Amino acid sequence: MKCPKCESQTQQHKIGKTEAGSQRYRCYRCGASYTPQKKTQGYSETVRRKANQLYVDGTNLRRIGRQLEINPQTVANWVKEYAEKLPAAPVPAQVHKAEMDELFTFIGDKKTGFMS
Repeated sequence: MKCPKCESQTQQHKIGKTEAGSQRYRCYRCGASYTPQKKTQGYSETVRRKANQLYVDGTNLRRIGRQLEINPQTVANWVKEYAEKLPAAPVPAQVHKAEMDELFTFIGDKKTGFMS
């Protein structure tokens, strides 16, 4: 092994492994700890695309997490990241016609007529 800091090839000792399983070393000359061959972590791009597609199709975050065996918060982060990359929705400069449906709305406070 060769220390990336002082480039010494002597006095390099194993000091354990990372959570991903890569071997860690320490240089006893300069005291630096390093991992010479790091393992890739994270999910593949296909899993990310699948999660985004399921979300767009209407599946909720918790169900996506169960299906893909990942944390729902991870899915939420991916969806947010994907949404930020989308272009802005086109908005017309002037509206000529507007359609309304049967949805009842009110402006301001709701008047219930109830007095205490």
